[in-house]
Amino acid sequence: MPLKIDRLNLMLGLTIVLSVFSSSSVMAAKVSFKEFCPQLVGQWAGDAAKAGEIPKKVAVTGFCSHDQRQLILSVSIGTRAPFSETWWFREQGDQVLLTYYDGVAEDKQQVFSLYRQNGDYSLLGEGVVNARPALIQLLFDAQTQTQTQTQTQTQTQAQNQAGGWQWTQNIQYLDDDIDRYQLFRGIEMTPVAPSH
Repeated sequence: MPLKIDRLNLMLGLTIVLSVFSSSSVMAAKVSFKEFCPQLVGQWAGDAAKAGEIPKKVAVTGFCSHDQRQLILSVSIGTRAPFSETWWFREQGDQVLLTYYDGVAEDKQQVFSLYRQNGDYSLLGEGVVNARPALIQLLFDAQTQTQTQTQTQTQTQAQNQAGGWQWTQNIQYLDDDIDRYQLFRGIEMTPVAPSH
């Protein structure tokens, strides 16, 4: 009888250990900015809209500094401002500082932590949106080549291009009972030129 109990305890222990390892493998891991920065280099095009609005065509251009500590994303055409939006991300220790400029309002700054899960990148920070305290998430969801590839591309061209990104800007108000992120704006980023 004691042998059966020991085997049962061993099996139970292994099950617990395996479940801990399998659940931690799907959790997001903090990553360095140098890993993230070159992923968004290039020229992208797609639709963009805030929640409840009609999508507009936009162009996104991404530049990563030589030392991979700064990333500039320029979003133009179809934005609410007459100029392009500039999203300037800078590595600051283990965090990321964002300066946002749209040519109309004053610059806005926000500090984020950077995570990766299954090829997707998420910047998470706490700030103020619409005069309310909020958690802010900038999610770059990796799209596969088959999701964004047109039929006119050759196989070689498709292999040389990233599949693209679905960039969502999400908020969760801290003074609200809703305990999930709400979509604020989404930007489709399909490559129009090979990434470098």
